[in-house]
Amino acid sequence: MNKFLDNKKYKILVVEDNIGDFTLIEDYLQERFLSSQITRAKNFKETKTSLIDNQNKYDIVLLDLALPDKSGEELINEIVPLCHEMPIIVLTGYADIGFGAKSLSLGVSDYLIKDELDASSLYKSILYNIERKRTLIQLEDSEKRYSDLFHLSPLPMWVYDAETLRFLNVNVAAEKHYGYSLQEFLGMTIKDIRPIEDVPELLKRVELLNQNYPTSSQGIYKHKKKTGEVIYVDIRSNTIPFQDTTGRIILANDITERFTYIEAIEKQNEKLREIAWIQSHVVRAPLAKIMGLIDLIKHQDLHSEDNVKIYDYLLTSATELDVIIRDITKKSEQIKLDVNNKSIQK
Repeated sequence: MNKFLDNKKYKILVVEDNIGDFTLIEDYLQERFLSSQITRAKNFKETKTSLIDNQNKYDIVLLDLALPDKSGEELINEIVPLCHEMPIIVLTGYADIGFGAKSLSLGVSDYLIKDELDASSLYKSILYNIERKRTLIQLEDSEKRYSDLFHLSPLPMWVYDAETLRFLNVNVAAEKHYGYSLQEFLGMTIKDIRPIEDVPELLKRVELLNQNYPTSSQGIYKHKKKTGEVIYVDIRSNTIPFQDTTGRIILANDITERFTYIEAIEKQNEKLREIAWIQSHVVRAPLAKIMGLIDLIKHQDLHSEDNVKIYDYLLTSATELDVIIRDITKKSEQIKLDVNNKSIQK
């Protein structure tokens, strides 16, 4: 058995009206492909019927440019949409070599000159174009998945140029959240969505990323909407190739509500610490005075004049203690009010 025989079964459609040329092509195919299914179409009408009836199950189409009912550019323009994802190899004579090259821009995968054709060149071209088409389809599927993930994400996403900082693409969620249209975004840089006082730090961060070239980074930053509202966002970024340049894709999660809530809790904790300090230090002084005066009344034989002074001291200390307790109560009520307001906002 020929060691160059390919055991994989391919379905090949040969569009050729000349029986002599078809027989030669068939011999070349059988010389290299052990069990492939070869179908012949003699004109455009048969080709169209075969492509439709077989539901585009062919692995590749070998196309003669001069058919009885259609030829040249018109033929290619009709065939390419029918083939969908199938690669097309144009078979041309010397007279058509210029158009054979032009046909590549019309959607065909390759062209071969009939007079230079042999089993080896045909075999290589078929395998190369089948694999190339398969790879292109995989890339297109991958790009579509990326596009779907990007544009359908409920969180704002964008891609910016790592050098110029200009927006290259943004999703719908970013448009809605920040208030800018796509066209407005494309005329801006990432500096335009930062508070002006944060721009110097942004530029330092970008320079650091460009120098170290990390594939990903994360951080919490302040952003500014079109309305001027400042928000806190958790930023996740990755470096990607995009439109012949180096871009960074950004996922922005608005954490303003969470950030504000944490800030409120920290303020409440500060008030609680203040109350605890008052209880342990400020309250102790008038309370100690009262307890000392009560002990003096209980154990000492005091004159009425002394009693009056002691009662005055007691009243003063009690009043002082009452003011402190009222202050503590007021601070406690303020904490409850802040918590209730946060609950209502949520």
